[in-house]
Amino acid sequence: MQNVTPIAIAALALELAPAVLFGCAAERIVRAVGRWPAALRLGFPATLVLPYLLVAISAHMFRWRWCALYAGLPVIAAWLLARAAVADPQQRGNWRDALILLALGLAVDMRWFETAWPAGLRALNELLLVDVGLYGFLAVRQLSGTGYDFHLHWSDWKTGLRELVFFAPPVLVLGVALGFIHPHANRPGMGWAALRWVEIFFFTSLPEELFFRAWVQNLLERRVGRRAALGIASVLFGLSHFNKRSAHFNWRYVLLATIAGIFYGRAWREHRRVVASTITHASVDWLWGLWF
Repeated sequence: MQNVTPIAIAALALELAPAVLFGCAAERIVRAVGRWPAALRLGFPATLVLPYLLVAISAHMFRWRWCALYAGLPVIAAWLLARAAVADPQQRGNWRDALILLALGLAVDMRWFETAWPAGLRALNELLLVDVGLYGFLAVRQLSGTGYDFHLHWSDWKTGLRELVFFAPPVLVLGVALGFIHPHANRPGMGWAALRWVEIFFFTSLPEELFFRAWVQNLLERRVGRRAALGIASVLFGLSHFNKRSAHFNWRYVLLATIAGIFYGRAWREHRRVVASTITHASVDWLWGLWF
């Protein structure tokens, strides 16, 4: 992020805290939240407005409408997902789940809320929306089978890198044939390259894998089965890239991202582990950035 200041770092820390806590101790957090009174459980996510307040006030960009949005949206999401938990205890997917996922997905893809933030800190908006989903789906909805867990297993690396090996050769050939990617020489230092992979893992790939695999594909599987869920989630993942690197509908990116989504989805569903699909995803983006 640009414009890195102590205030921006504090806001980033506040937004990363839920992701880290759920990744390290999700079961304990879910049990603790479950013991709270209903009013506290549904009202607590309003505190997610704090990063916006820190950044907006320090940058002299505070607007009441954005404050109301960032305080109200998490509460509305929690309330809807609490109702979904009652209406759909089997967790086969409820219209409220779809509504929240649609709202979060479109808000990110269409960049609806980014103008609330200074130009160099707009990534904080996406992290805040990830926190809204984490609290709603994990703490309130208590959605099972997400595989959102930072305790790495050897199988995560084995599965993630295997899907990378399956995916990379044919898609690189297709990408070059379509004129979408072009080989280039880029030889960064090993330290920089490793840090770049970690950055992509946590700030690009992990949020997308959480959304499309742990939530979307996970819920779809219960409705339409494994194969159809993989296909639908992959198409949705591809379509989410329609406006990337282009002012118009970027069909090449959509096609390649859809194919990528199949392999990411395969990595997730083998042991239902977000870390596994994130390893594949981060490695693809990292290699692409280094050599294409």
